[in-house]
Amino acid sequence: MWAIVCRDWCEPDQLELDDVPVPVLTAGGVRIAVRAAGLNFADSLMIRGEYQVKPQLPFSPGLEISGDVLDVAPDVSRFQPGDRVMAVVPYGGFAEEVVARATDVFLIPELLDYVSAAGFPIAYGTSHVGLRDKLKLQAGETLLVHGAAGGVGLTAVEIAKKMGATVIATAGGADKLKIAKSYGADHLIDYKTEDIRARVKMLTAGRGVDAVYDPVGGDVFTASLRATVQGGRILVVGFASGTVAPVPANLLLVKNLSVIGFYWGAYRTLDPALLADSFEELLAWYAAGALKPHISHCFDLADAAKAMAMLQSRKATGKIVLKV
Repeated sequence: MWAIVCRDWCEPDQLELDDVPVPVLTAGGVRIAVRAAGLNFADSLMIRGEYQVKPQLPFSPGLEISGDVLDVAPDVSRFQPGDRVMAVVPYGGFAEEVVARATDVFLIPELLDYVSAAGFPIAYGTSHVGLRDKLKLQAGETLLVHGAAGGVGLTAVEIAKKMGATVIATAGGADKLKIAKSYGADHLIDYKTEDIRARVKMLTAGRGVDAVYDPVGGDVFTASLRATVQGGRILVVGFASGTVAPVPANLLLVKNLSVIGFYWGAYRTLDPALLADSFEELLAWYAAGALKPHISHCFDLADAAKAMAMLQSRKATGKIVLKV
């Protein structure tokens, strides 16, 4: 089968398209013919050897896919050949076939196309569990969402509005903010030209926000610390800025702030039942027309390096997907 191969820790332009053996179907596994694969910042970290998961070289990157079930292990009864599914894998998604654990595979609604489904699991799963179960966002609260036009940020805007929150969205530039607005953001902040803390204080009559959803890190995290109410919560989802800001413990004490770290992928092992419950609600929302996955760019599998370079440039909005 054809796959994108990482032979040594590298940058995207050093990845290769190569003919490799098909993966072995193991106990509890589901073999899937991949139709599309979603891109994530974690993919670029993984190929450089900077991600928390370090596969044995050589390997194929790719954490989420959609496709058709080819066959299942004897101990799997939830799926059968021909099922349309999406799945999360530790790596290996940028390939024609993949084997996923049955607990990481989910049936997709008839109206959800393969491209949209490939970009669905991680972005929507992260925002849904993050807002509902980790941040415990309540209707009527005000949420500050950073990177609000990106993959997880845009889903956070969408889900927070579904949960009844007021959303203040930050992004870099008018075009990105326009997309966040179209997904329900109540207020917009261009962090390239505006002071986040000052704008938040103005928009909230000096009060500050109840909670922050931060997949960016760096300077916007630092600004968030001073833009929250007493007893506010900040959910740390990632570091798309490339900078991990220090956490001043004295400010946490004085303001009674809670900074909550959240790595969604760990819940595939920590609490797979929670993820199953999350996807059940998310897919019900999608079927009811309440969610609109945003795919800004599609590339062919052979152009994975170009796709990853675009992701790293932060010029894309929503998700980037490879068609296999």
